[in-house]
Amino acid sequence: MLVIVNLNKINDLTVQLDKNLIETGENLGCYIKINYAGRFDSIVINSQIENSSDVFNYIKVNGKKINHPYARLSLLKQEISPSNEIEFTITTSHIPPNLTSNARLRVSLIQEHKEIMNEVTNFKITNKPSV
Repeated sequence: MLVIVNLNKINDLTVQLDKNLIETGENLGCYIKINYAGRFDSIVINSQIENSSDVFNYIKVNGKKINHPYARLSLLKQEISPSNEIEFTITTSHIPPNLTSNARLRVSLIQEHKEIMNEVTNFKITNKPSV
């Protein structure tokens, strides 16, 4: 089931997640649609787990398996499909100190080393199986 978690008001940049609550070690499917008509060189995806130095591991981008265990993933415009869509999967081994931890993805369009727009999507990580 695809849950639309956050949409940019002018729909130039749309970020969607499979769900807004994941368990530790669970894969999370993420989707980006770029409708921006202007120029851009690249897109940068930043992941953050609040109050933690833990990171997400990017394990798949546009159907290609990767192993990118860093908070930031940059993709050149040439690496994005002609339909300006990006599908990627992330996972983390972060164990929340309480019931859940807050996490976010921040997606930015970059033109000549400057951010021209961004979108932030929030979700939660739990170490308890959902009932």
